[in-house]
Amino acid sequence: MSETPARQVRALDEESPIKATWVLPVIAGVLVVGTLAYIRTADLDSIEARALTTDILLTKLGEHVLLVAVSTVVVIAIGVPVGILLSRPGARFIQPPILALANAGQAIPSIGILVLLALIYGVGFDMAVVSLVLYALLPILRNTIVGLKQVDPFVVDVAKGMGMNPLRILFTVELPLAVPVMLAGIRVSLILNVGVATLATYTNAGGLGDLIERGIVFYRMPILVTGCLLTIALALVVDWLAGITERTLRPKGL
Repeated sequence: MSETPARQVRALDEESPIKATWVLPVIAGVLVVGTLAYIRTADLDSIEARALTTDILLTKLGEHVLLVAVSTVVVIAIGVPVGILLSRPGARFIQPPILALANAGQAIPSIGILVLLALIYGVGFDMAVVSLVLYALLPILRNTIVGLKQVDPFVVDVAKGMGMNPLRILFTVELPLAVPVMLAGIRVSLILNVGVATLATYTNAGGLGDLIERGIVFYRMPILVTGCLLTIALALVVDWLAGITERTLRPKGL
């Protein structure tokens, strides 16, 4: 018998406990320390020195974290309720077009979405968040639907036999059982946002992408390398924190 998605997710975490506990933050810490040491010891010119001050690095990191946090909250607020709605028997007829639209949002290159929104609505933080939401919607939407579908129908029938109404069954039976798969989708969406948020520099929304773009434009490798390494370190830390949250929120016994 094939394993359910929830069991597959749990098995994956159980196979890599070391990664979940300390490997990722250690690698991220080494990247950050190595980057700062490189900046301190490298022979920087005036452009590089002005771009790599501590204040600028902290500002760009804060802008990046804010972009990721806001876009992730928005995409969860949209994706989870829509996924729940599409999993209901009466709404499954609209599931294919909605999933097709979400697939299109992720299939279109993220830079294309950013440029298109910039041309139509202008640049700024809001447009960057909209593009990130469009790009990261699919994993949450799909995993919410899959998680609810994999709930054993027998368990639902038992809940009905106990006199529970559909709303109570959803919140006390189906959603708790679907949590592992749903959290896995949120985790994927979060990591996607960390990477794609670097492109927000092209809508004047800031973030670590500013360093990467500046390094490319001015052909300054120290700036480019610093932006890339800090982005990688942030992605590792976010993945580590998301994994801890995922295991903490997972209902006991699943």
